[in-house]
Amino acid sequence: MNADNASTQPRILVSGGGIGGNAVALQLLRAGIRATVVERAEAPRPGGQAVDLRGPSRDVADRMGLMPGIRKHQLDERGMKYVDAAGREILRMPAELFEGKGAVAEIEITRGDLNQVLLDALKEAGGVDYRYGEWITDIQQDDAGADVTFASGATERFDIVIGADGLHSATRRLVFGPEEQFTTYLGGYMSFFTVPTPAGLEPHWFSMHSLVGATGYGLRPDADPATCKAVIMVRGDADPNLRRNVAAQRQLIRDRLAVGGWESETILAAMDTAEDFYFDELARIELPSWSKGRVVLLGDAGYCGSPLTGQGTAMALVGAYLLAGEIATAATTPQQALISYEERMRPFVATAQELPPGGLKAMTPKTRFGIRAGQTLSRLMASKLMRPVMMKMLSKTESYTLPDYTAQTVG
Repeated sequence: MNADNASTQPRILVSGGGIGGNAVALQLLRAGIRATVVERAEAPRPGGQAVDLRGPSRDVADRMGLMPGIRKHQLDERGMKYVDAAGREILRMPAELFEGKGAVAEIEITRGDLNQVLLDALKEAGGVDYRYGEWITDIQQDDAGADVTFASGATERFDIVIGADGLHSATRRLVFGPEEQFTTYLGGYMSFFTVPTPAGLEPHWFSMHSLVGATGYGLRPDADPATCKAVIMVRGDADPNLRRNVAAQRQLIRDRLAVGGWESETILAAMDTAEDFYFDELARIELPSWSKGRVVLLGDAGYCGSPLTGQGTAMALVGAYLLAGEIATAATTPQQALISYEERMRPFVATAQELPPGGLKAMTPKTRFGIRAGQTLSRLMASKLMRPVMMKMLSKTESYTLPDYTAQTVG
């Protein structure tokens, strides 16, 4: 599909202006294919939690020429430590303990900053048809293409529609069916938002504290030393009342942190006015196929593993690289490009979606005994005896070999 005449290029729509959507648009643009991107938000979303680059996702960032921009925004995060209710250190795990492959990786960057690096690269490469405040409301397909209706009322025809619109993908719902068919609830919820940095917080370290009642929370360094990110994990039964109900979400956090300890009051004081408050269920998305006709899913929309895996950004970047590469090099039909993308991506996703041992239950013990047992286990994992075993577990996706599409880029 990478012909010299622009008129022969496929018309491609990307739904979702997040990391996966912008990465696939960038790679397509560099292959001479100018996509249209629609994003429901009115503007790029700044901030967000820290995400990391490791293994194949770092290789993708290198091949896409993103590393200089990433280095400018890279967080100075040096490891993770656990503290007690008084803020006293219980256990410290420097990033180099697991060669930058542990909970804190060698390269950490906020989601918003990584997305801005991609947006800057898109602009430098010539830009795409980017539409904020717009989203898909209907898709009708035939053998030759897909007619898409937008929230604005406009209707356009595309050769390929890429759904990169997240865990609760509207594209997936419209084409593949209700979300409940493909979602596995993983036992809890996670929240992120910005808080002022407490005076006693050690700079550059991700500090975590466990509460009785299956709740864990922490404070993670931000690009601005004056602020940090609250990270809260709560384990419990699924509650449909929490979906899109910010008041109920905040109340759950208040209830869980009410027992106090460490910086719980700091977090609760900042929560109600945090402009970047995020809360969602921890869930895995699994579909028998990521494409249907001319529509294909990318990133969390197709294969979310939840933040518990630590591989969400990796799957988005690797998936975007493969999808763009297959579209640009397809010698036959668009559908065949989508099938080839899935064949190449499935082995990586199968490994990247694996949860750490014990899943959320291990991360959020319910009792004091469970908390102490978890701390003892963490010390054991950090010991010289267990370090080789941990390194093998943490390197599980690094054996994946990326195909080389560099010959297909045009700039």
